[in-house]
Amino acid sequence: MLALDKLNVWYGAAQALFDVSLQVAGGELLVLQGLNGAGKSTLLQTIIGLGPRSTGTIRFEGQLITQWPAQRRAQAGLGYVAEGRRLFTGLSVQENLRVAARGDIAASEAWVLDLFPVLKTMLQRSAAQMSGGEQQMLAIARTLMTQPRLLLLDEPCEGIAPVLVENIVQALLTLKAGGTALLVAEQNSVLANRADRVSTLVAGQLRV
Repeated sequence: MLALDKLNVWYGAAQALFDVSLQVAGGELLVLQGLNGAGKSTLLQTIIGLGPRSTGTIRFEGQLITQWPAQRRAQAGLGYVAEGRRLFTGLSVQENLRVAARGDIAASEAWVLDLFPVLKTMLQRSAAQMSGGEQQMLAIARTLMTQPRLLLLDEPCEGIAPVLVENIVQALLTLKAGGTALLVAEQNSVLANRADRVSTLVAGQLRV
């Protein structure tokens, strides 16, 4: 489904990733581990088209997307949940969901609310008035409104109350069971224990 070949990335003169080659199969959960500064966020941003200067190739479902802008990659079926969530905090939960919707809005909304039932009780609440864990659920749900076939998640369980972490993990496993592929960057091992494969980034280099 996703194939990276010899991806190199630079911030100015400083190289952040070195010859990273990686594949994610359809329906697979691949966890990418590494310490802060290892290059996990840079890799996800480069895949979705928001990263800095890079060389190498990125293919998604057989198409070469290396030169595509981020919007076109999202339209093709890539979803990205950034660290920090990047919600529209002045909008309600429901407005955050609908602003990203593609296709049948009502059906998509019902589906994501079944995945994250806690959001059903706060549809009219401002995103600014949610806890960190609730905001993370909303960030994932909003991205799912675009109907991605591969979901990229950057530290989805970091700094969140344990009870909400388990809700997020179960939702992601439900997505996987339904055929959605997931590439998850994390420092902890919350999802690594449930993954099909785990790879590690060390100083911008991939250790499988």
